[in-house]
Amino acid sequence: MSKINKNLETPIQKYRTYIQLFFVAIVLWIGIEFYLFTTYLESGGATTFYERPPGVEAFLPISSLMSLYYFILSGEIHQAHPAGLIIFIAILTVSFVIGKSFCSWICPIGFISESLGDFGERIRKKLFKKRIQMPRLLDYPLRSLKYLLLGFFAYSIFFSMTAVALKYFLDSPYNIISDVKMYYFFANISRFSLYVIFGLIILSVIFRNFWCRYLCPYGALLGFFSLFSPTKIKRNKESCIDCNLCAKACPSFIKVDKVSTVFSDECSTCMSCVDVCPVENTLELKPVLGKNRFPKKWIA
Repeated sequence: MSKINKNLETPIQKYRTYIQLFFVAIVLWIGIEFYLFTTYLESGGATTFYERPPGVEAFLPISSLMSLYYFILSGEIHQAHPAGLIIFIAILTVSFVIGKSFCSWICPIGFISESLGDFGERIRKKLFKKRIQMPRLLDYPLRSLKYLLLGFFAYSIFFSMTAVALKYFLDSPYNIISDVKMYYFFANISRFSLYVIFGLIILSVIFRNFWCRYLCPYGALLGFFSLFSPTKIKRNKESCIDCNLCAKACPSFIKVDKVSTVFSDECSTCMSCVDVCPVENTLELKPVLGKNRFPKKWIA
């Protein structure tokens, strides 16, 4: 008979929330530092000097992707936004090793999207009994949008640009001050952009993780890398009691209770399914070809 887990361990979702909040605080700190840096530039040196925080380059994934390809072709690390390249490689590496965990553990946009989804769930429970989900006929085509965006960027960079063309772009003033241009985009945001953001917020409340699931090309790239990850969520069919709690808890609507190994580009290794499983050692994060399990605290 399966041994029922008494839930003596702290649920990993608590660790995950702490880690998410930690990185949100880091992003806010970077934002404040970058604001002070741009204020210094605008004043022509009349205000207090603040150094440009290197962490802002984490928000330049297209430039980082081009820098990575330039490094592959030339063997040189371009000096425009080198921190962005290092962060980008680190995120890709983590996604390969332990799945698309960046999206559910570190990404501030993922945290906001998840929080909006939680808010929507609370409203839904008061108004409806069923979980709101995009109709399947729309879900699959919409999920392809982020891959179309990723394909566009990948084709434009990997199939249309030589090392010379890459260097020309990376050396351009547009790329060098792309972080400042990004800041001005939000500091002087247009009415249309506000409408788009407001629309995404509403859709994220109604449909959990709308941006992440349907539109984020970064998530699509990490999802592709996660398919080759040697670690996956695995289900022990013998001890499973078919309670369906894991599938209900999955924010990506993966039918965890129907598979022995979760092999999906939508899985973000959030471990929600593992937390709600009432049977000990039935759902665990394990190497695909091994039997060893990773303790929850190690994962966090």
